[in-house]
Amino acid sequence: MAVRLPDLEAFPPLRAWQRKALVEYLRRRAEDFLAVATPGAGKTTFALRVAAELLADRTVEAVTVVAPTEHLKTQWAAAAARVGIDLDSGFRNADLHSAADMHGVVVTYAQVGMAPQVHRRRTLARRTLVILDEIHHAGDSRSWGDGVRVAFEPAVRRLMLTGTPFRSDDNPIPFVTYEAGGDGLLRSRSDSSYGYGDALREGVVRPVIFLAYSGETRWRTSAGDELAARLGEPMTQDLIAQAWRTALDPAGEWMPQVLRAADARLQVVRAGGMADAGGLVIASDQESARAYGRLIERITGEKAVVVLSDDAGASAKIAAFAGSQERWLVAVRMVSEGVDIPRLAVGVYATSASTPLFFAQAIGRFVRARRPGETASVFLPSVPHLLALASEMEAERDHVLGEPKRREGFDDDLLAQAQRTEQASGELEKRFQALSATAELDQVIFDGASFGAPVRAGTPEEEDYLGLPGLLTPDQVSLLLTKRQAEQLKAQRRQSAQPEPARVVQPSGPRTAGERRIALRRQLNALVAAHHRRTGLPHGKIHAELRRLCGGPPSAQATIEQLEERIARIRDL
Repeated sequence: MAVRLPDLEAFPPLRAWQRKALVEYLRRRAEDFLAVATPGAGKTTFALRVAAELLADRTVEAVTVVAPTEHLKTQWAAAAARVGIDLDSGFRNADLHSAADMHGVVVTYAQVGMAPQVHRRRTLARRTLVILDEIHHAGDSRSWGDGVRVAFEPAVRRLMLTGTPFRSDDNPIPFVTYEAGGDGLLRSRSDSSYGYGDALREGVVRPVIFLAYSGETRWRTSAGDELAARLGEPMTQDLIAQAWRTALDPAGEWMPQVLRAADARLQVVRAGGMADAGGLVIASDQESARAYGRLIERITGEKAVVVLSDDAGASAKIAAFAGSQERWLVAVRMVSEGVDIPRLAVGVYATSASTPLFFAQAIGRFVRARRPGETASVFLPSVPHLLALASEMEAERDHVLGEPKRREGFDDDLLAQAQRTEQASGELEKRFQALSATAELDQVIFDGASFGAPVRAGTPEEEDYLGLPGLLTPDQVSLLLTKRQAEQLKAQRRQSAQPEPARVVQPSGPRTAGERRIALRRQLNALVAAHHRRTGLPHGKIHAELRRLCGGPPSAQATIEQLEERIARIRDL
């Protein structure tokens, strides 16, 4: 029985980047094609349209989709069915051959790695298009990469998709072309690229507002010493990791205060036009995820949906949440990549993962726009490395082979091992005992710029930022954040000007380094805003140009000297 061909006329209209990429694909007719597009841009729709075109003109007879997770297999099959392409997501390696009345199958990278010859025989049996979703996963282990290469080398066409075309190792990604740069390092080359900045300007994705929370943390080391540190202050990597983990402790006060603020933000977004808006907490391990679920129920009076990979019905839970009105979802890794829940608008980054890859995948869950004006809000610990990643949302990265790797932030190797099993590491637990942690809103990051001065959680000043309307254009977000910051500073000046009769007034001394940094950051943001009004350039591009000219990290982590240099430089622009 001949398999029915998909109806191209029934396809939904393509976005501009999808049309451009499709024209380029059909023009080139190359065996391999790498499409890089930011999460939420519509890579699945683009790939299925390519599949439909190749099936319709009989370039291929079958389609194989390779996805990172079991849940995404189901999601791919459902999306394909909506456009008339029948894919079997239940195919097992033991089946050997796919059903004759299906266009093809959906499998995982792990499945291919376990039996590459099975998939090679299938690929040889019919002219096949292979869609490799989130292709960077093919470099996760040597067996996966080798398996993908063996299984799909005979394919007529290979279409690679990714929203994050970079890895933290030197494992080459199969079928991706690498070209030498001026520095002699090999970089991945994409055939079509559509970044977050492009998608934001065209209204394809939502603007993301990052609310960074600092606070005082106290913990006891394995030697019995009690240590205290302020989250976000300059420290050694070990102290940052321990302060960070102390803040994320479900038994402390930092997480309840941040969850309370995140739920307040979610209620504002719901009342302001996104009635079904949902929130997602990304946890480090299963034990923490369950504890966060209990905290949410205590704070909101409503049960959170907790999704763990051990649950037999994890995929069904995610699908049910996506179509429901429930407020909060808590997960470890199940929702970190590829899962499509467009109503997610508020996130809490309650994990100690710090790699650019994981961060980009996690934030990608919140950027999927459904209509103009929707914004996303992500709450995160005020940790220098995370603040840098938040400030560089629009940065486009490639996979670089042979580049010296820096060990930044938390111990990512240990964390990756913990997250593969979603269990906390026993050795990590022995390092210290969390004692207490308090939360305060340190700064708000948007479009590469930092707004606001530190305010205590639960204060009216915090509510001013949590109460930003949920439906705003990027320009309106910048305008309102600038206004909120000006009002906050004005109120602080009024308060400091009030006489305190009972207090002996001491001669004013020099500002602390922290106060100077806050003042300089505000001054720089005001000058950037003024330059934006003069030129129309986005705030992020102005900050990026200043960094190019002066060097150094984003303004949230810049030193006093670097901030002063940028202030002097922007006055000359």
